[in-house]
Amino acid sequence: MSSFQTSLVIIGAIVLIAVVAYNAWNTRRHAPRRARAPVGAGHAAPEPGRREPLLDAGAPALAPDGEEAAHDWQELQIDPAPLPGLEGAPAAQRGALDALVDVIVPITAEQQVSGDAALAALPHTRRVGSKPFAVEGLNETTQQWEKPRPGQRYRQFQAGVQLANRLGALNEIEFSEFVAKSQAFADAINAAPEFPDMLHEVARARELDQFASSHDAQLTFTLRARQAAWSPGYIQQSAAPLGFVIGTMPGRLVLPAAQPGSPPLLTLGYDAQAAMSDEPERSALREISLALDVPQVPRQEQPFARLREVAAQLCRNMDGVLCDPEGQPLPVMAMEPIAADLEQLYDQLDERELSAGSLLARRVFS
Repeated sequence: MSSFQTSLVIIGAIVLIAVVAYNAWNTRRHAPRRARAPVGAGHAAPEPGRREPLLDAGAPALAPDGEEAAHDWQELQIDPAPLPGLEGAPAAQRGALDALVDVIVPITAEQQVSGDAALAALPHTRRVGSKPFAVEGLNETTQQWEKPRPGQRYRQFQAGVQLANRLGALNEIEFSEFVAKSQAFADAINAAPEFPDMLHEVARARELDQFASSHDAQLTFTLRARQAAWSPGYIQQSAAPLGFVIGTMPGRLVLPAAQPGSPPLLTLGYDAQAAMSDEPERSALREISLALDVPQVPRQEQPFARLREVAAQLCRNMDGVLCDPEGQPLPVMAMEPIAADLEQLYDQLDERELSAGSLLARRVFS
């Protein structure tokens, strides 16, 4: 073999090695970022035992059964005058039912009723159409409104159905079903109910629904990868130092609220299919979402400020860019008008006694 041929072979080998090295580098560069092996507590991924806390006894008694909100909330503007029929209304009941957001039917029994008998008389379902339904009794011993309990005695009861939620306003059909369920309960315990006027209550429901629909805010932002994609483990590892824990649904991390049993402060979401994959670390995710359900979180927790801090930190740590739901990058200055609008929204909710994060607000905006 001549020296010229030898040179060609050497040059070819060098080119081949360079191509292989470049392809390996390029593949590594664009491969999903994976979670690093734990070095210290501050960098560890969420422990398997850390999960989204479930709502405890402090949660609203009429919380929905978990259906996805399907009501089409439109931007309606209404005058902030009191709801019809609520002028001079008595203070909120000491039980879960409240005249501000519920139709309440007083039920008086002819004689004392045991808690066991009251429980046996309750309908099998605790819903009327798409609205939560509940019955409370006035405990003869403690004089407190409560859900009927075994071993207790009651003579005064009240049945209630929620006027509105994110699935819409109470309608005539649902009101009729509420009357039928309440009457059946009253008949079972030998009691007499006092029903309000249907048209009046349905009108109240529509007014509350209009107010809620024009004062609802569910903010969602998108974090997009600039270059390399992310694996689910990498996302969890990046979010854990900021306080996020694994949620109850696949592809969901939550930042718990300060008050135990309250809804999460923020929610971080990514593709559920990737989370449920047999080999999740092979999944390549290019975006995650950060969401804040404004009426569900107390104002004093400053959730929007926390969202901005979390988004900035994740963008730095994960080499991402913050975008709106349509994928357009958001400049820092775009956040200030949103913060101002939220303060005005908080004020309006306070005026209607539906302060963000309160039990009543969590029921109506659910």
